[in-house]
Amino acid sequence: MSETDKAPGVALIGTGFMGKCHAMAWNNVATVFGMPRPRLEVLCDVTDASARTHAAAFGFRRATADWQAAVGDPAVDIVSITTPNGLHRPMAEAALEAGKHVWLEKPMALTLEDAKAMAALSAARPGQVTMLGYNYRRSPAFQAARALITAGEIGEPRAFRGVYDEDYSADPALPWSWRLTREGGGLGALGDLGCHLVSQMLALMGPVAELTAMTQIAIPQRPSPEGPKPVENEDSALALIRFASGAQGSFATSRVARGRKCRLQWEVHGSDGTLVFDQENMNELWLHRTGEAGFTRHLTGPEQPDFAAFCHGAGHNFGFNEMKVIEARDLLAAIDGAPNTGPDFAEGLAIERIIHAMAASEGRPVTLGEAT
Repeated sequence: MSETDKAPGVALIGTGFMGKCHAMAWNNVATVFGMPRPRLEVLCDVTDASARTHAAAFGFRRATADWQAAVGDPAVDIVSITTPNGLHRPMAEAALEAGKHVWLEKPMALTLEDAKAMAALSAARPGQVTMLGYNYRRSPAFQAARALITAGEIGEPRAFRGVYDEDYSADPALPWSWRLTREGGGLGALGDLGCHLVSQMLALMGPVAELTAMTQIAIPQRPSPEGPKPVENEDSALALIRFASGAQGSFATSRVARGRKCRLQWEVHGSDGTLVFDQENMNELWLHRTGEAGFTRHLTGPEQPDFAAFCHGAGHNFGFNEMKVIEARDLLAAIDGAPNTGPDFAEGLAIERIIHAMAASEGRPVTLGEAT
């Protein structure tokens, strides 16, 4: 058997923004990290013509419009799922039942019940690796921040303040779409943006014990060819948080924040210092320690995890798609027996519990477990 034959086979379902990101990651992971090059076996899209076009562009051997066939293909070991949210559960479960490893884009599912079922199925199949697309956790600056906290560089973490704002829905003339419905999109800003912030928050601060949240639909209707249609999920959300450690936190997310493009910004206040990060300046991490007059700017560089695999020059910018390549590397490593750096479906369920608790809170305290 050749080395190519021993490499894992990949099926990709979906060719939009995230489908292209997955395709670039699969095409680059061997070049960057020197691991066996995955076999890009099957690409699936909504029509045969589109599937053939994208298979040729993305480097896949075959094309299909039948996602069940792609999932069940015997040459496939890993299924990348980058489809609309309402298809996440059926596709992920079908892939698991077919014996495949699963790389699924966030959010994990439409509902908390869906996420519970998916996590249970994954737990029953421990030999199959699951990973959710929280690629912002692969940022060298974020990894450096986690390492500084673990090493005690800012002392005991006492407070977290986090914001994830964008403005892609700020224009009231933006047409109605499935993303604005509970049936098609699930949660709104919480499911699209806030879950990324929760993913980072949990990695930095540990489990959440209690939260109190409020949500808002800022633009209640959107135009459509059939006339105005209602918006069913939240445009923004705010929450106050108590962590299991006793630390406190604040959380905010919005898809209607004018001028904000990718403001995934957080601060961790510790007993001996503070860390500050902003995704719009993702190659910078700001650190203050007790006794210093202010903050020191630290630029990402080859001394940080995974940076040097792409570039040996300090201060040369890292990017969104590079983080996706690291995610693909981590998935392949977990399949090969390394610890799964996740989030897997079990950790994904923890994220879903938090964002669904925020959606259900309506201004009252929710103990995690109460809204599960």
